[in-house]
Amino acid sequence: MNNKTIEIVNVLSLRGPNIWTYRPALEAWVDIGDLEDFPSNTLPGFYERLTAWLPGLEEHHCGVGERGGFLLRLREGTWPAHIMEHVMIELQNLAGVQTGFGKARSTSRRGLYKLVVRARYEQVSRVALQAARDIVMAAIEDKPYDVAAMVQELTDLAERVGLGPSTANIVDAAVDRRIPSLRLNEGNLVQLGYGARSRRIWTAETDQTSAISESISSDKDLTKRLLQSCGVPVPEGRIVRDPEDAWDAAQDIGIPVVVKPSDANHGRGVSTDLKTREQVEAAFRLADEEGSDVIVERFVRGDEHRLLIIGGKLAAAAKGEVATITGDGKSTVTELINSQINTDPRRGDLEEFPLNLITYEEDPTVLLVLERQGYGPDSIPEEGKMVLVQRHGNVAFDCTDDVHPDVAAAAELAARVVGLDIAGVDLVCEDISRPLDEQGGAIVEVNAGPGLLMHIKPATGKPRNVGQAIVAHLFPGEEDGRIPLVGITGSRGKTLVARLTGLMLKLHGSTAAVACSDGLFIDQRATDTRDCANWTAAHRVLINRAVQAAVLEHSLRGIVTEGIAYDRCQVGVVTNIDADAALPDLYIEDADDMVKVARTQVDLVLPEGAAVLNADDARVAAMAELSDGAVIFFARTAEAAPLAAHRAAGGRAVFLRGDALVLAEGPAETELTRLSALPPGLAPHVTDNILAAVGAGLALGLSRDVIQAAIETFDYSVAR
Repeated sequence: MNNKTIEIVNVLSLRGPNIWTYRPALEAWVDIGDLEDFPSNTLPGFYERLTAWLPGLEEHHCGVGERGGFLLRLREGTWPAHIMEHVMIELQNLAGVQTGFGKARSTSRRGLYKLVVRARYEQVSRVALQAARDIVMAAIEDKPYDVAAMVQELTDLAERVGLGPSTANIVDAAVDRRIPSLRLNEGNLVQLGYGARSRRIWTAETDQTSAISESISSDKDLTKRLLQSCGVPVPEGRIVRDPEDAWDAAQDIGIPVVVKPSDANHGRGVSTDLKTREQVEAAFRLADEEGSDVIVERFVRGDEHRLLIIGGKLAAAAKGEVATITGDGKSTVTELINSQINTDPRRGDLEEFPLNLITYEEDPTVLLVLERQGYGPDSIPEEGKMVLVQRHGNVAFDCTDDVHPDVAAAAELAARVVGLDIAGVDLVCEDISRPLDEQGGAIVEVNAGPGLLMHIKPATGKPRNVGQAIVAHLFPGEEDGRIPLVGITGSRGKTLVARLTGLMLKLHGSTAAVACSDGLFIDQRATDTRDCANWTAAHRVLINRAVQAAVLEHSLRGIVTEGIAYDRCQVGVVTNIDADAALPDLYIEDADDMVKVARTQVDLVLPEGAAVLNADDARVAAMAELSDGAVIFFARTAEAAPLAAHRAAGGRAVFLRGDALVLAEGPAETELTRLSALPPGLAPHVTDNILAAVGAGLALGLSRDVIQAAIETFDYSVAR
């Protein structure tokens, strides 16, 4: 045996729906060489080594359709590419990137397989692919492999490149509403919807979050004055210049007081319940390091609460709890913090944890709190002595159902006064179920871009689907963020269909974008003259918020190599499939294989949309049963068998009867125009393209007059 190895010879990033799945995927071409003759059941010890490294493989159903299905295949004998598929899936799942879809299929070349796995984050999937190859080879050759280290590497990578949990919660809520999403950068900037009907989020900020309102919220003194003028209960206080002025303000207000930066964020630099000059002056110096101005205000007794206001309504509320340690007479304060507080599995440095680790670097006010009790980091509290460590910073205990209506109304008013569509309103009170006035409670801050994790994943209490509330705020009622979208594929004629359909939309009054082989056109104006029948150009169209409708051409090769840029379309057009069509370099061997490629366009048609199909092409006509939406056939004559049967069932069609271009629904017929009204000498294939474009216009619900005007005024000199 000369070549008992596995080589990854090519990797395709399928960034949208493709021939395998509706979702982005990674397709790898894997050459297993002489291992084609050695299925897993012929490799001594392979099964035992692999399952010891990855016991979770037992949960994989595989084609068997039940738990343990893959392991059954492994025992009976399967090939390395199939094994790599499952290892790749398992590695990503262990790294917290949930993945279920995978396939491995042989090609016409012996030993070469196409391995495809769902890729939520391409970078993670690429590393998992290489790791899967190495793990399978290590199991074959009986060599060691540190699976735990690889899982940690993948986990760290996923945390760097993946969406944060708050943004992911919003995106998942959008998916539940069938609202598409597009990630716009490597961070958490995401577009929900397409073109002119899209909205954008950056975690808990939206494109409706006013920059002025955000600036107001960052100025705590201004916020307080605005709230006070509108009758919202706030603590008395003022900006101070220096430690001495801070003490003067404290005496004027009346101790105890709070000292904090005017642009305080996440509780940094905030000191509470200050009663002495030394405490106030020390707190001033701490706050002065954090913000541009320092505020001294009345200390409000009670617990800190965070109320999340979305679209003017209370969506969720969380309560804070103080953090304490209990002395054992042997351990230092720092040791007790680490052993009694930071070991809580709900605490961590990452956003996914509802509670933060308590460290002096992250929250210097801890040192001040300890000092006021006579302790330092190296102090050893006596056994049984309870020591306060942190008075704020633990707002992660759900209390949504306890909020009194008057308290909710005050928080909602505060968000409106500042002008934020999504706001985190911080208030302090002893009992959230009672009105603020009767207990001396007050609103202390209104924050833009509030954290959501405390509500999505509270330390205790009921999780709140705040992403759902944000999506409902951005897309009220039945809005889905979609614009009319036409996708076109086939062997020939796509470009003419795209440009003619684009003209129809313009005459209809829409700002339409057309991305096709001739270039990229916005409202019939060429903005790019390169071939734009590709994923990148389509993506440019979808993120353009001036675009009210889109017509996107896809080559069959592009569908195979990069996928489609959108999730679903209102109209999917397949013009034809040549009898000799093939992509041999991609192992798409003949016209029947090409059907599997072209059907991707039909698979994406929305239930309320329509597939426009060529009834003169048997392969294309057979795709009608794949459409989730309606079907409109087009043909050169009314006698095309699929078209005739479709009309008999009440379906819509477009065809020629002599010189007349006819629209039909069931037996009813309407003459749209005559070929004599078009430029003379149009080739038969151009006529086919006109019929396809008319079908697209019908599927879009355009008027007969608009469709007629477009085909009679179009410049057919661009036809090829």
